[in-house]
Amino acid sequence: MGLKSKARVLAPVVALAAATAASLYSQTSGSRQPVFPPPTTLGELETIVRAKAKAFETSNGVRVGFQTLTTNYKLAPASVSYSDYAVVRLLFEATRDKGLWNLNWDITNMPPNSDNIWRQWQNMSKPSMLAPTATAECDELSALFAFLVERAGVRGVGLLWPYANHTVAVWVLRPTKGPVVRVVVPTTQIFLEPTDFFGTKTFDPWRQKAIYEYTRRDVPDSFGLPKALFDFFLVQMDKYGGASDLTLLQLRYLRGAVMVKKTTPEEAADYALKLRSQLGSGPPEDLAAFQTFVQDMRAGGSQHENHP
Repeated sequence: MGLKSKARVLAPVVALAAATAASLYSQTSGSRQPVFPPPTTLGELETIVRAKAKAFETSNGVRVGFQTLTTNYKLAPASVSYSDYAVVRLLFEATRDKGLWNLNWDITNMPPNSDNIWRQWQNMSKPSMLAPTATAECDELSALFAFLVERAGVRGVGLLWPYANHTVAVWVLRPTKGPVVRVVVPTTQIFLEPTDFFGTKTFDPWRQKAIYEYTRRDVPDSFGLPKALFDFFLVQMDKYGGASDLTLLQLRYLRGAVMVKKTTPEEAADYALKLRSQLGSGPPEDLAAFQTFVQDMRAGGSQHENHP
């Protein structure tokens, strides 16, 4: 084959290679730098959260939780999106203080958004069952929840200041029939009792004239998380997302006691076994959650702890 013939054959290959190379670079400050899409982005996380929430719609925890919500607020079940509730509930349990994603409340004096949580997460390459993945105040945790819910496609979540020094989230429901309902989403248990759950009436959500929907884009959908942390988030949701509100709250207190070193992992595991035995032949999701927590505590004690 002559040189001209070879050139004609190779031309498409050369053009494709050039186009591919160009797509991997962007013009930044006058210099060309490689840009590779991270494998575990916020956008991918949100897609998976929606899928997992959909799968949990048949679980006992989600079904009973929705029934409790509609009963307490005198809502016709058909007037509220069950799928939206499943998403909101899963993200609430994930992002609350001492929840499934091991966030920890403490005073940080940071702005009321989730930016600093994402910065901490970017450096969390080896998450542990026994240590926080990030530390944040109540307004940061509430902003994180509201931000993730909005990115998951559920509308109407904003922030409420029940006191000058405290923040929680509120989900504003607009049922197809009846008045607007404001549901308090307590991302921490501050000023609350162990009996206060999702939708607690301890805080009056109407004391604030308006609940503005949280639409700030704290990080872009392309924001990348370390793969180990990304996988940790998914596994935690899989393990516990179908359990009941009471079981999740009990495990939250046990998880928190271990995270702040008020008890040992083994002691927490032993207590979880007692709670499991008290359930008898209770919902399988709850029994599995307690048993999994025991295994997590006993296995986590030998894992490397990485504090942000």
